[in-house]
Amino acid sequence: MTFVQLIDCKTSRLEEMDRLLDKWVEQTKGKRTATHAMVGKDHSDATHVVEIVEFPSYEEAMRNSGLPETDRIFQEMVALCEETPTFTDLDVVRDAQLNADAARRFFEVLQSEGDLSPMAGLFAEHYHDHDPANEQDIIGLDHFRREMDVWRGGFDFTMRIEDQIAEGDRVCTRWSWDATHKGEFLGIPPTGKKVSMTGTTIFRFDSHGKIAEGWWQYDRLGLMARLGALEPTEL
Repeated sequence: MTFVQLIDCKTSRLEEMDRLLDKWVEQTKGKRTATHAMVGKDHSDATHVVEIVEFPSYEEAMRNSGLPETDRIFQEMVALCEETPTFTDLDVVRDAQLNADAARRFFEVLQSEGDLSPMAGLFAEHYHDHDPANEQDIIGLDHFRREMDVWRGGFDFTMRIEDQIAEGDRVCTRWSWDATHKGEFLGIPPTGKKVSMTGTTIFRFDSHGKIAEGWWQYDRLGLMARLGALEPTEL
């Protein structure tokens, strides 16, 4: 079970504490068990600072605490604080990666049998789509929906999320796509062929949690060749 420590302290020497944390990161390289660290400053009290440190488990947190480097840095941290820091130990019972969940929801909607109206709750109205296979970027949710309908009209397909990485306002999804060519697609009449490909999509989220921009990488040229739309010499 993921474990989190909250370290609560009062200090007017935040810059020195920040440098101290950099020192701890450097000295514990290859030894520490912490996977994520974040420092927050109280919006209404600049001397109130909270450090949030994430570990894979309570046992790993205890291993990290037992490092001599961690103990030395903690003693230096105490010297920078106006009061002795307090610790709160938390077993994580829910970890909602909201942007990643929204990106996952898009791929679910895309391959569903219903219409694409749920995309309105996921995307910004002025969504900007970058697809190197298109001559121009697509601007606007309505235009993007029409682009997705072209794919849905041409293929019966399923998509599987292979990997997903979220950082800041971006979510990167590596996916696989398996389809049957059932209808006209970019001027190619239905062939009934079974085709597949893999790709990567990066979504940028705005401050309201909506998908505002997207970048796609996949082998459309290879797909067209498998549908018989290209001569071998054109590859």
